[in-house]
Amino acid sequence: MALTLDNKIILSWSDVDELIDKLCGRIFDELPLIDSVHGIPRGGLIPATLISHRLKLPYTNVIGKYTLVVDDICDSGVTLQNSPGVYTAVIHQKPETSCFTPSVWADLHLGDEWLIYPWERMDSKAIQGYLE
Repeated sequence: MALTLDNKIILSWSDVDELIDKLCGRIFDELPLIDSVHGIPRGGLIPATLISHRLKLPYTNVIGKYTLVVDDICDSGVTLQNSPGVYTAVIHQKPETSCFTPSVWADLHLGDEWLIYPWERMDSKAIQGYLE
């Protein structure tokens, strides 16, 4: 279960595992033509790898017509808005702050807490330097 501390939500591997299962269900139901998976460097690499294994789809660095582009979160939306590809997926979608809506997501996050995934440092600032 996620831990909330200092306006941060710290997600466990178990939390991510449940969210990836939920996301894979949505991908399977809503995006049946997906034939490969690509992760946005840094935040999207691990979720994309997990999705690739669960859905038995190849991971690729070449984004094709039916490649699913994955990131961990759609916070401002700028990363995915500027990424190549038609189909996008995230673990968390923040509709109140994002200028972009991904094709599918596992969970909506309506709060202003900073989400820290298990592959990130626990002492991460509540806003990363590249977002300041």
